[in-house]
Amino acid sequence: MKEVLKIPLKATLYRHQQSACHFACERFGILPSETHSNGVALLMEMGCGKTITSIAIVGILYQYRYIRRILITAPLSILSVWEQEFARFAAFPYQLTVLKGSNTQKKERLSKLHGDGLQIAVVNYESAWRLEKELLAFHADLVIADEAHKIKENRTSQSKAMHHLGDKSRYKLLLTGTLITNKELDVFSQYRFLNKEIFGTSFYAFRSRYFDMCGYGNHVPVFKKSLLEEFLQKLHSVAYRVTKAECLDLPQTTEEIRTVALEPKAMKLYKQECESSPYEEDVRRYREVHAMYIADEPKTVQQISELENVSDKTVYNDFRIACAAISVYLLGA
Repeated sequence: MKEVLKIPLKATLYRHQQSACHFACERFGILPSETHSNGVALLMEMGCGKTITSIAIVGILYQYRYIRRILITAPLSILSVWEQEFARFAAFPYQLTVLKGSNTQKKERLSKLHGDGLQIAVVNYESAWRLEKELLAFHADLVIADEAHKIKENRTSQSKAMHHLGDKSRYKLLLTGTLITNKELDVFSQYRFLNKEIFGTSFYAFRSRYFDMCGYGNHVPVFKKSLLEEFLQKLHSVAYRVTKAECLDLPQTTEEIRTVALEPKAMKLYKQECESSPYEEDVRRYREVHAMYIADEPKTVQQISELENVSDKTVYNDFRIACAAISVYLLGA
């Protein structure tokens, strides 16, 4: 029978999230277990609640007085999500700062994080390696790598910085729903950060162990299927894995359609881009967007496909490409 954990949270966790907390606490030594690790991976699909589960684990570690300082690294676009989710769910005292602005401003924000309570710094991966010296001096007890597949390339500056920060931290959490996006090679750098005892610190030793080099010039790594069981056993020894299909108590998905007006200036710029393009498909895409969204009498996809003499699938694909181009004018990115 599992020991009941007191989770300082403003919400009730779903069963799979509670199981993830128990798994992490067992590996961290808070609960009895034969397997211990200073790093735990939460391999949870999008929508399974990696963030709230992580906040719950943070709360448990804090109330057991295991941590006082936390560093959270994440893609730039979701830094504010951590600030919002801590405010929404954390039922324990903390001070959180998102490091933003120039490098000088980020350093200043980091220097102001001090006191007796839980101190949390949130930073994007690109800034983490540029501020590595200052972040090491922050002496984080726990480092959380959100969307950790961003450090799958072991030779990049941000991956190396995360390895160094992980080595100095007492605990680590790795969060991703896509640990392997291309090949099993993706695992090495992420686990080098998480727990270097699992797959070691040498990429070449890891590759030699689990891959055959094939193809022209022996440059193509091919995973050794004979070692799959060993590989997965090591990987899952410190990882909690769950898919949405396995989360039977999750609420049903609610779909909401929102209509957003397209700014005339953005559409004008997109029209100019299409009309100046030497490719007919660019001009066609503008006509399709205009017919569907701007014309006084909007047409359906089926009507547009007949007018343009293309398939429905082509029209949908054209809309996807057009939306990506228009978003540049709307968002500047």
